[in-house]
Amino acid sequence: MFGGAMNNRHRDPKWKKHRANKVFKVKLPDFEKFRDVADGKIARNEVRREMKKRGIAPCRKWDEKPIFFSTLTGVIEPYVPPEGDGKASLLSKSGALQKMEQLQKKSVFTWHLRKLKQFETDFSIADFASEANDLYIKAHEALAEQDQDKLFSLVTEAAYPEMMANVEHKTLRWQMLGSLEPARVVHIRTQSLLTNDNTFAQVTVRLHTQQTLAVYDRFGRLLHGSEVLVKDVLEYVVFEKHIANLYGQWRLHAKIIPDWKASKEPSKRTFVEPEVEAPEETSESTETTTPGAEEPKAAQGEART
Repeated sequence: MFGGAMNNRHRDPKWKKHRANKVFKVKLPDFEKFRDVADGKIARNEVRREMKKRGIAPCRKWDEKPIFFSTLTGVIEPYVPPEGDGKASLLSKSGALQKMEQLQKKSVFTWHLRKLKQFETDFSIADFASEANDLYIKAHEALAEQDQDKLFSLVTEAAYPEMMANVEHKTLRWQMLGSLEPARVVHIRTQSLLTNDNTFAQVTVRLHTQQTLAVYDRFGRLLHGSEVLVKDVLEYVVFEKHIANLYGQWRLHAKIIPDWKASKEPSKRTFVEPEVEAPEETSESTETTTPGAEEPKAAQGEART
């Protein structure tokens, strides 16, 4: 009937402006210019001028926070001390077997030593053994004095909490009297972390010394050891260095305790005796009765019946 659709909707002139705002022109970005900026065809000053003109803040370059590893959490291929070390002679069967095992592992030892010398050309095994002995003494003296700042500079972040555990409110008396055998390097291992250039080195040193140790509690009572009794101590101490770091230092990292070593006696523990309150004395009034006092009442009752 009608030639086309009839618009029978009433458009109120009151909302004319709002109807006009429903449709607006979109200014599309110039993708070609973005491509030229990414390729470096447009100068940085021109890009900055254009961004200021449009009121766009320059995007901030995102950089990940740097991660720094100052130490390793464990020991790289821990050295396995031969059973009876320090007691077996080279002329005995066990001593000859120990020497043979050392010769078999010589090639791996040499490879890691060569890797270590790539970063430290002046590294010497003989000189490092004496240096490690001095570092061991300084670290334990700082522990006995409870000098935390000095100790933190001599040991790694992994060894520090283990050495400071249960030391609070205690007095340590430690002394190094001498060496029964010269310090000897028995194990060298290197490991790269994340990248091939970020390398750590760990050197295990055998120390056979004479020491005295006495531990006193907060009340001054002896918990462990003696200041007079001298003991022979055989230890395998691991020293670590971040050799990739130009300012890296050798620090005490861990101690290797062999499985065949006898367990030590536990220390005597002291406790504060709890205060026990004395029971309060209660005054109870006790009534005294004379014998035969109830007899007259009983007799009166019988008489009434």
